[in-house]
Amino acid sequence: MSSQNDSKPPYKILIAALVGSVVEWYDLFVYGSLVVVLSAIFFPTSASISPIIPAVGAFVAGAAVRPAGGAIFGRLGDLMGRRFAFVLTTVIMGAGSAAVGLLPTYGQIGILAPIALVLLRVLQGLALGGEYAGSVIYVAENCADRNRGYWTSFIQLAPTLGLLLSFGIILPVQLILGAAAFHSWGWRIPFLAASVLLIVAIAARWKLTETSLFSALKDIKKTSSSPLFESIRQKSNLKLVILALVIVSGASVVWHTAQFYTSIFMQTSLKISFAISAEVTAIALVLGSPMFILFGRMSDRIGRLKIILIGNVLAAASFYPIYYAIDLFSHPPNVFALAGLLSVQISISAMCYGPLGAFLVEYFPARIRYTSMSISHGIGTGDVGDGTLVIAPVLALVLGNVYGGLIWAIAVPSIVSFVSVLLVKETKGTSIWLEVQKKH
Repeated sequence: MSSQNDSKPPYKILIAALVGSVVEWYDLFVYGSLVVVLSAIFFPTSASISPIIPAVGAFVAGAAVRPAGGAIFGRLGDLMGRRFAFVLTTVIMGAGSAAVGLLPTYGQIGILAPIALVLLRVLQGLALGGEYAGSVIYVAENCADRNRGYWTSFIQLAPTLGLLLSFGIILPVQLILGAAAFHSWGWRIPFLAASVLLIVAIAARWKLTETSLFSALKDIKKTSSSPLFESIRQKSNLKLVILALVIVSGASVVWHTAQFYTSIFMQTSLKISFAISAEVTAIALVLGSPMFILFGRMSDRIGRLKIILIGNVLAAASFYPIYYAIDLFSHPPNVFALAGLLSVQISISAMCYGPLGAFLVEYFPARIRYTSMSISHGIGTGDVGDGTLVIAPVLALVLGNVYGGLIWAIAVPSIVSFVSVLLVKETKGTSIWLEVQKKH
């Protein structure tokens, strides 16, 4: 099998996988960044409830359905092929992005506007639920065992690059148009820009063929006829899904704390402006992003689980002193000191996230890989990880302590570290090709 002898996947495969994932995450972050603007445009003002609440609810709805999307598109990926599901998620996200940019407002069509927005967010959330596994698996099943951590780590960069890209488009558009024009119609530009980029991604993915591993699996008639049933009803596979969910949850909570909650903390607890917070985050992302690739490559040498475990331990040990230091450098804000502290957090999150794709691919058998990965990743990120953005601020509010939210951010990686040591096995050295090379 040629792919097993190749030292790296074709660059067109990596580019197609990465570009599609980046733009899909970009669309998610654009909505999150513009939720205040969109609340005034799509939701009616009420004396009893702020329009921000239903606007955030639409965002949460999109995240909440990601596990369901993972089950749907994961099943398609195991039944009909990686390429089929891989392309379909991109088409859905592209159509959804264009539609959001073209939606009439509440003032134009009334209650139909927020209904349409919520439905589009749910549709995009479903597609996003199947995107991650599709991208990682497509790259992993087109490269050799010995460098899987390195090549899949580029896909782990997609959310970070999507966030950075959203800053790179929203902020200049706001600056050029001014607040009034941006709130009136300029908010549509970032969504429409995403649709243009997604056309490029769809074109790149459309030309790809099925992975050689899945094709071989079909040839020897070892594909699953019921991947969802096998993933969650068979005890041995369900155990893998649950343990993978634990690992993903730790990585996602660390990632969300580093790349999102810090910004929330600076703006709400420390009263730093959005502009300064965005500047700090952008600098830190540029500084910290290469670490995803570094730790992905390191995992090919010393192991996936070891690096992920160290990242969780460091996160649990360092979050409080880092946030305390952020507080010290915020009066007045020292942009470079804050960016340095945030880049340390991002580097720690890269330890948890950089090797994650290779770990998950190697953890599940090929016949149910897409479904099992999508379920564990969808719940771990869509519910547990995204839950950080709600749970942490609520804890800080309830406890009356600006550092109260860190209880969640420290507890989850601590639990993950404990479970990892006791129950999870290292996957480095696993050959995903053995399943299609066995004689039968």
